[in-house]
Amino acid sequence: MADGFSQTAILAAIASALAMSAIVAVRYLLSSGGFALATRAVRPGLYERLGPQIGSEIRWSLLSALIYGVPAGVVAWGWQEHGWTRIYTDAAAFPLWWMPVSLLVYLFAHDTWFYWTHRWMHAPRPFRIAHAVHHASRPPTAWAAMAFHPIEAVTGAVVIPALLFIVPIHVVMLGLVLTIMTVMGVTNHMGWEIFPRALVHSRLGGGLITASHHQLHHEKYRCNYGLYFRFWDRLCGTDAGVAQPGWDGR
Repeated sequence: MADGFSQTAILAAIASALAMSAIVAVRYLLSSGGFALATRAVRPGLYERLGPQIGSEIRWSLLSALIYGVPAGVVAWGWQEHGWTRIYTDAAAFPLWWMPVSLLVYLFAHDTWFYWTHRWMHAPRPFRIAHAVHHASRPPTAWAAMAFHPIEAVTGAVVIPALLFIVPIHVVMLGLVLTIMTVMGVTNHMGWEIFPRALVHSRLGGGLITASHHQLHHEKYRCNYGLYFRFWDRLCGTDAGVAQPGWDGR
């Protein structure tokens, strides 16, 4: 009986991982595809003659979707079947103020992990082995958001699932974290600035990563490593500011 239960549990966890991989892949195709269509409408010709590059970005991204889905699916199964994580659904389980705070905690923790692993990826050996795949997108497009070598994909896939075992978060806030991660990952690679210039150069925008900031990373490599915030870049002296006005044709 115990062996049968173990086998059933393993099969259920595998099924959850595969289902989550499919969800991540569809989310990628819809989000990157949607912003690619917006690019065609707003910046016609920007991706002209980039067909082979975009095809490579999509192939690497779908492989990354498989990798991202495995830990996410196993954690989702463990939460549903065994209550392994700190995800909660009852809004009264924690004070209401904890909802926005938990959102910021997750974003800052993810940003911290991303900054340091991303900076490590720019050391000569990790760059040559793995991160060069992402930087092959010259210029990056909306399809490049998940175009990672499997090694890099693994470093990105583990952080949110790991946090779920440590930091309590309401399921709605978790959904918001994943939405912000997806939207910023895509818009930062589109090759043009979707946000108004007034916001990008405001006090609020000055602390956030947008395409104007991340574009310089793809041009200069040794700067602007952050994902959401410019905190670590500024603290560590790696913030090169934002691209000059007109870089995206505006």
